[in-house]
Amino acid sequence: MRVGVIGGGIIGLSIGWECSRRGHEVVVVDPAPGRGASHVAAGMLAPVGESYFGEHELTRLLVEAAAAWPGFVTALGGDLGYRSEGTLQIGLTVDDLADLKRLWEHQKTLGFAVEPVAPSDVEPSLHPRARGVLVPADHQVDPRRVVNRLLSEVTVAESLDDVDITVLAAGIGSAAWGLPIRPVKGVVLRLRGPHLLDHVIRGIADRRPVYLVPRDDGEVLMGASMRESADTAASAGEVRDLLRSATDLVPDLAEHTLAEVSVGHRPATPDGAPIVGQLRPDLLVATGHYRHGVLAAPLTATAIADLVEGKPLPAIWQPFQPGRFA
Repeated sequence: MRVGVIGGGIIGLSIGWECSRRGHEVVVVDPAPGRGASHVAAGMLAPVGESYFGEHELTRLLVEAAAAWPGFVTALGGDLGYRSEGTLQIGLTVDDLADLKRLWEHQKTLGFAVEPVAPSDVEPSLHPRARGVLVPADHQVDPRRVVNRLLSEVTVAESLDDVDITVLAAGIGSAAWGLPIRPVKGVVLRLRGPHLLDHVIRGIADRRPVYLVPRDDGEVLMGASMRESADTAASAGEVRDLLRSATDLVPDLAEHTLAEVSVGHRPATPDGAPIVGQLRPDLLVATGHYRHGVLAAPLTATAIADLVEGKPLPAIWQPFQPGRFA
């Protein structure tokens, strides 16, 4: 098959790579491949941390997606920043811990391992008042490394010519095709300095949520604000709030250099779940992944490649087909 993929983020590139390695002729179209939400994303692979009340079908999908990542990394040749130390979920105040305990009980009912720990024993740089749990199943990867590797493996062009089937994977740009996608703005900061952390931190500091993602080279990503907006500027308040929460949890981060301020837009749907399936015989769609684009990329690629080859959509994707919206 000659396959055209509209969108050069981690979803579109993963689809292009998977179809190509199955022997199809693939071209990916994007004016700025790899520069959208994937370029800003922190890369948390967190089926446990992202399991929220009332999202059972989505949680099952995310668990299966997380299981696909080790094989995906191996198939791409490794060295993609995949790390499996686990994630600490922590809070500072009594109110923070009350909110987290409700989440931990929900995670336990779903069968996830949630291990009580003294966080400062696991990560000595944490504030001594921090309390929380270790979630072994929540890992991380470096999306920029993944996207760069995928870009080296697929053909990127400026337009589609003479394809048999098209895959729409354009993130927030998918709204131009009439899909119910809206942009949710996120600001992410990158700090650089001495090595401080080994684990991903998902924390709450005085009711202000923040995540911290350490890289092998000493870089620490912190994020992410959430605001229904299409603007591309980071406000002083958004940066201040992230820095305040992060340095409350890890005081020594105040000595790091603020190396980058990035703004991205998550493609959100009315129910917060992705849209994956067939729009018409020659047009497939894989968009609306919201907070889960990096995590769901390998599993999405497999599902779309199956549809390209005339196979049925895997059962775990059935609740997320485009037909659920009018």
